[in-house]
Amino acid sequence: MKKIGILGTGSCLPERIIPNSYFEKILDTTDEWIVTRTGIQTRRMIQPGQGLSDLATRASERALEMAGIPPEKLDVIIVGTSTADMLSPSSACIVQHRLGAKRAVAFDINAACPGFIYSLAVAQKFMQDGSYDHALVVGGEIISNRIDFKDRATCVLFGDGAGAVVLGHPSQEEGEILNIDIESDGDLWSLIHVPGGGSRIPLSQKMLEKGLHYVKMQGNEVFKYAVRTMADSAIKAMKAAGVTSDEIDWFIPIRPIHVLWTWWPTV
Repeated sequence: MKKIGILGTGSCLPERIIPNSYFEKILDTTDEWIVTRTGIQTRRMIQPGQGLSDLATRASERALEMAGIPPEKLDVIIVGTSTADMLSPSSACIVQHRLGAKRAVAFDINAACPGFIYSLAVAQKFMQDGSYDHALVVGGEIISNRIDFKDRATCVLFGDGAGAVVLGHPSQEEGEILNIDIESDGDLWSLIHVPGGGSRIPLSQKMLEKGLHYVKMQGNEVFKYAVRTMADSAIKAMKAAGVTSDEIDWFIPIRPIHVLWTWWPTV
């Protein structure tokens, strides 16, 4: 199988900055309470009328520029998101249109928090047999319009943003993805979910009045699960890649699911 590596990265954040002082005015909370429990001082949120594809496209342009790859050479575009611009078409198709990447297969993967890692794993499989040479993988969310600003347990935590990577077949001197470990536990679906807006509870005035279009989360349970599975997943990824903890230079948590790659010749 061919090596797969990250050739370029890019990101995009909205210009609007929301400090903790904003929530002090609308909730029974303080900057100290938020920082002590989350470490968050500010977050970025889109302006009305903006959508995920706006951020995803800019992040993709930056990743392509770093990689030195024109959009026309992309074979696959995958956007990992649970907050696409609309139900249909996929945000990936909109990004494809904006980039002019006409020959690329484009689709979304809805896996919420680990959506980027799931998308990276799928792109890797597309490319391993050499059928595809270049892939664009984007992870992004617009959560600011999915949260209830009266719910202190969720509204202080989330913001908006997008990141992108361009994958290719690296040379011997360049880094490659060594292993990706992903898992799902459907038994825990209710810990964080958006109950309304799907086929079970479709859009209606009653649904909106009940706030079922907002994120519902059992924060303490999510935290405990994430901490435990982060360590387990990282250990599995290192073992599968034949890498020890002493060889790791950077450990970057991406919520419960992790990716392990190396920039040749060290990890």
